[in-house]
Amino acid sequence: MRSEVLAVQVESAAQAAGLAVISSEAGDKYSGGTDSSDNYSGGGTAKFLLALAGDAEARKTMLLELSERFEFGRPDLRDGVRVYLADAAKRLRNPRPECYLTLHGLPLSFERFGWPFHESSSGADTSLVHGEVRLEDGSESVLHAKIAASMTVTFRDIVEAPEQPFAEGFVYNAVRKTMDQGQLELVKSGNRQPVPLTTRFYSPKHKTFSFNDTSEEQRNGFLAAKVYWLSAVLGGNEPVWLLDPRDAQYLNTTVEELKRAVGALAAEGMLRVAEDAEYGVATQKLMERRDVYLAQLAWMLEFIRPSFNEKMRQGLTNM
Repeated sequence: MRSEVLAVQVESAAQAAGLAVISSEAGDKYSGGTDSSDNYSGGGTAKFLLALAGDAEARKTMLLELSERFEFGRPDLRDGVRVYLADAAKRLRNPRPECYLTLHGLPLSFERFGWPFHESSSGADTSLVHGEVRLEDGSESVLHAKIAASMTVTFRDIVEAPEQPFAEGFVYNAVRKTMDQGQLELVKSGNRQPVPLTTRFYSPKHKTFSFNDTSEEQRNGFLAAKVYWLSAVLGGNEPVWLLDPRDAQYLNTTVEELKRAVGALAAEGMLRVAEDAEYGVATQKLMERRDVYLAQLAWMLEFIRPSFNEKMRQGLTNM
């Protein structure tokens, strides 16, 4: 009965955001993330496959997974889900909705994340969510990283709920930030790599998440590279959403600042704004920077590759 009520609530919220529920199913049992009222302690999940309401063939979809005990009736949680779904509807108009760019030029896809956060089975006082990121450079790359994002008790108190609509954005941004710092390795196979979610990603003074302090030049460069990779290389030059609040959070800026950056890039002839001004495509001038982006990609792949591992493989260590 609980999951049936949740299904009706999700369908209504999805419809209001311009989305349609394509299918739904019961998810896995989990040990549960917890909030102060213990509303997420144990139980199962419900999975909902969503697509744009006008996409009859459901060519692009997203998976929403909520705990069966999710309190949709709480106004703060209900409003949070509505904002999340409204943004998801805009993201689903991207040619590759699952793809994001890091500040230092790595195009990645995010997939196989299992929500909500669940308690660590090792006995540690942390909550975890598992997922996977893959390099998306337009080739048949097999490089990927299995992720174990861990949320401390202190950090958990900041989050409204340990559920996908409230945590997905900062988890993805923490993964991007950790990758930028060279603390995640893209491999052909391997174990899960940790992404600690701590208060270093949060500003108590401003009560906002904090990832990268960026200049106007860096924001312009990020958006230009995003259009190059996500539209021109991966998306058949279809328009990509340039005013994503998730990117604004990642760059420690605002959507208004991103809008100004889009205007500056359009004036330079680096991108062409689509009919919907929130989206853009690459121009020939931007495509002429191909060698720059490929060099940046190669540098980053070398940067995140632990050099000590190579030395150990070659017997150049006395450890």
